[in-house]
Amino acid sequence: MGLSNQKRFEHLVLPHLDAGYNLARWLARDADDAADVVQDACLRALKYIDALRGDDARPWFLRIVRHAYYDWCGRNRPADLVHDDNETVERAADLVTPGPEQAALRRAERGALLREVGALPAHYREVLILREVEELSYAEIATVVEVPVGTVMSRLARARGLLQRSPLLQAVAGYGPKA
Repeated sequence: MGLSNQKRFEHLVLPHLDAGYNLARWLARDADDAADVVQDACLRALKYIDALRGDDARPWFLRIVRHAYYDWCGRNRPADLVHDDNETVERAADLVTPGPEQAALRRAERGALLREVGALPAHYREVLILREVEELSYAEIATVVEVPVGTVMSRLARARGLLQRSPLLQAVAGYGPKA
């Protein structure tokens, strides 16, 4: 006899709750909003647990989190859904002045990087987080965001390029193209 839907959900999906929250947090850029998104995603995952084939629930659940975010965003922040792959992301002009100690420099670099990642459009931010934080393969990311692997690769390259060219990161840590 198979597991009940609730037991199957607990066994297969709940271990990936942190990954779902991480993705929602980066997409929503707010802890409370991310919690709402993950709660909605969990309800959806429980409702549709029968649609999960096999035991690899991580990409399946992250796809649900992503859909829950975009649905939430459409209701709460429709302006965030504008996709413009051909435009440079608008950047904050504030430069962080690193302190004299290495610890202060590391904090400044980390803060600058977090601000810059947070400023990326959602379609770049999501693939970057899924790859660099959640360590999903390109194929898994393609499954989660429902695009071809080549699109995942180009979005990652574009996101990394935008970060590399960031004036804020260049000023803080000397990142970016060399003259």
